[in-house]
Amino acid sequence: MTARRQPNPNSESVDNYLKAILALGGPEENRVPSNALSQRLSVAPASVTNMLQKLAAGSPPLVKYERHRGVLLSAAGKKRALEVVRHHRLIETFLYEVLDYPIEEVHEEAERLEHFISERFEERIAAKLGHPKLDPHGHFIPTMDGAMPRQNSVPLTEVLHEGVYTVASISDLDASILKSLKTSGIAAGVTLRIKSRNTEADYVLSIGRSTKVLHLTHDSAHAIRINPPHGEQ
Repeated sequence: MTARRQPNPNSESVDNYLKAILALGGPEENRVPSNALSQRLSVAPASVTNMLQKLAAGSPPLVKYERHRGVLLSAAGKKRALEVVRHHRLIETFLYEVLDYPIEEVHEEAERLEHFISERFEERIAAKLGHPKLDPHGHFIPTMDGAMPRQNSVPLTEVLHEGVYTVASISDLDASILKSLKTSGIAAGVTLRIKSRNTEADYVLSIGRSTKVLHLTHDSAHAIRINPPHGEQ
């Protein structure tokens, strides 16, 4: 009987830190404050500091860390972060398109699997899917060599004017919001007509040419990233 492969908690934890720094640093690769990592990962501040010191002292170092100045990924850290993101998004796509997982369940499954797949398995998944460029949420999938297009979208919460917008992506961090948006018909590629903002916590819109009016909370609107307006259609 083949022994069951046991996950390596240290490796998983390192990967999660690197992914979080990549996400929080954004396209500009800004320094990420320790408290932002603490909130993102639900880890005590002292534990974050200890981990960042460990990652900075590694060979090769995975981060560039200065106390009170935040943290940046090193070249090696960025390479690993993008590799794990690629695994995650390919797995999500495979689960959704091939295994018919509900959209709100693929993130958690991918979180468990992303650390352990081999390069061969990664290549087979990508080939099976036709080498997709986007995952089911509309997020770019890094290429094998770590390239990823720059994200030009913005959160719906930053939209101040009425108009027509295309959904670029939906955050996969909150399964309940993801499920609610899907039920409402909001997904990557969908056209939204923003009608008004009654309050900071109420966004009034419709989908495509539908006359049905939807009301979104601030949290739901923040989970949606939209492309620049393309005019009325």
